[in-house]
Amino acid sequence: MIPHDLTRIRFVSDPQISPDGRTVAFVVTTLSDESDEYLSNIWLVDTTGSGPRRFTTGPRRDTAPRWSPDGTRLAFVSEREPGKKGQLYVMPAQGGEPTRLTDLRHGVGTPEWSPDGTRLAFAARVGGAPEPETEEEKRKSRPPRIITTLKYKYNGEGFTYDRRPQIFTVSVDDGEPRQLTEGDYDHTDPVFSPDGRSIAFASARHDDRDHDDAGDIWLVPAAGGAPRRLTQTAGPATHPSFSPAGDTVAYLGRATINNFGGNVRLFTVPVAAVESTQKIAPTSLTEDFDRSCSPLGVPPLWSRDGDTLIISAEDQGTIGIHVARRDGGPPRRLVSGHRVVTGYSAARDGSIAFTASDPTSPAELFVYAADEHGERQLTDLNREWKREVTLSAAERFHFERAGFTVDGWVMKPAGFDAAHRYPALLNIHGGPHAQYGYPFFDEFQVQAGAGYAVIYTNPRGSQGYGEAFTRAVVGDWGGGDVADVMAGLDEALRRFDWIDPERLGVLGGSYGGFMTSWIVGHSKRFRVACSERAVNYQPSMFGTSDIGFLFNQVELGGIRPWDDLAKYLERSPLSYARDITTPLLIVHSEDDLRCPMEQAEQLFVALKILRRETMFVRFPDENHELTRSGKPRHRLERFRILLEWFAKYLPPAPSPAARAVR
Repeated sequence: MIPHDLTRIRFVSDPQISPDGRTVAFVVTTLSDESDEYLSNIWLVDTTGSGPRRFTTGPRRDTAPRWSPDGTRLAFVSEREPGKKGQLYVMPAQGGEPTRLTDLRHGVGTPEWSPDGTRLAFAARVGGAPEPETEEEKRKSRPPRIITTLKYKYNGEGFTYDRRPQIFTVSVDDGEPRQLTEGDYDHTDPVFSPDGRSIAFASARHDDRDHDDAGDIWLVPAAGGAPRRLTQTAGPATHPSFSPAGDTVAYLGRATINNFGGNVRLFTVPVAAVESTQKIAPTSLTEDFDRSCSPLGVPPLWSRDGDTLIISAEDQGTIGIHVARRDGGPPRRLVSGHRVVTGYSAARDGSIAFTASDPTSPAELFVYAADEHGERQLTDLNREWKREVTLSAAERFHFERAGFTVDGWVMKPAGFDAAHRYPALLNIHGGPHAQYGYPFFDEFQVQAGAGYAVIYTNPRGSQGYGEAFTRAVVGDWGGGDVADVMAGLDEALRRFDWIDPERLGVLGGSYGGFMTSWIVGHSKRFRVACSERAVNYQPSMFGTSDIGFLFNQVELGGIRPWDDLAKYLERSPLSYARDITTPLLIVHSEDDLRCPMEQAEQLFVALKILRRETMFVRFPDENHELTRSGKPRHRLERFRILLEWFAKYLPPAPSPAARAVR
């Protein structure tokens, strides 16, 4: 695989099965190098297996398909009108012309149907200073931003303090949106009650919301009125879902505040809690399930009888689909295997449509039968592409570290020959509470295609191994986590003697960028490194990141810079700049609000003053998500720069793909 193959892949996502279980709507996205944008359309496929077909033909992005309750229409979000952000459309399921229902300045979020099929609920941002339109307006000074809250910006969104998301409904017949919520609060995840009279949503409306990550589930009359709080502001709460009887709401969340790395659990709470004069505590249905239940952002899906709920969970490098019982007990896994589920939905009969990828296949669409007799693959949209490229499989290995079992993987370079020894790139994931494992990852395939062995691990801090393992990194960045990564490298070298221990590179992004910057300041083991969108200086990130004032405080053990500046400096790679002698490529995005640009600038300036080998690459008009959703040309250019940098100091093996890149 070479970088330009990104433009040849069809990325399949957001599977939505029709209420009768006969048809699945899904999104197909491609990257256009020519227009430098993502192009998405909605496709349909019958669950009997007849060929997939394109449903929408919008010129840019059609996303978020949602079936009407009777299955006769599809609502979706489209950017088909020039100059407008995504608006809400409805279209007959048999085809025809779509009808636009909204014309909102900031666009709309994912729609949810009312049970009678007459209305749609959605969240949309409201407010904000208008953009200058005329040349005269563009020449005028813009007004100052008056900010009074800590949570005033967000990566990928920019300034958000004056344009909070509100809950709307819109009639499918007259297309007049009605705003149901207001105020300086974020309102998300709306869903109708079974009788259509109420809407549940998630919001943090408590007085201390600026200083914690808590949130609540709220109810608001669908006809308008004051919201009422259903939960107790104990921790974050998102993605509500009504039981079929309408007497209970399930949601995903945690029972404590600021518990980063803690398991996200499945809760239920009776709707009667809004009327009760006594506090009714939510019930955790996954208290004894030591895995996190919200990696995909899909709300809990109730069975028709209300006895079970479908959830997803991270587990040792995989993401699977599980069934939890309302009366308790450990969830049972329905969809498993060495792969990663990327989205799912359920029909009335219990059939599940899902998308899943594995290390050698981008996500495709599957259906799991309601009788639990197995699954069928419904699409193979990348079949021809996969026939034309060499893709490397992932070989898993385990090792023991300080009472933990740690996972690692190795991928062979393209054109592998057991008689040769190969250079290797050690990849470190971000988070830190994320996981590597079994998805299709273009980064690794391009590295393998360029002639490198690829090594990656799940050190302490990673999800998928239980809460104790995930939280073991809190207060210890640069400690046990680094020891795990280096032990994983040693184990890979021990097991795979075709990897050359004298020709190693290291790279990572975000927290993985922190780890890379940290490692080269403490080790001379690597010939070359690349640190992307990294945390390099903890004291300044505390006040400049969109989440730093909370995230960095918690991750460093609950301390603030003025309470223990020495700890912030001790756990900052910048403090060890004088010890960095490994050639270091620093890559950052200029609109990154998660790890702001100054994090890269400070390390680059220090290394230049120290006269070390370094190069600084800044991507304009990109944020923290460059490698996942950045402009296609920027993603391709980044690949070119990385491969040239590593090849300069660590020449790859002469594979066909490596020759094509050079």
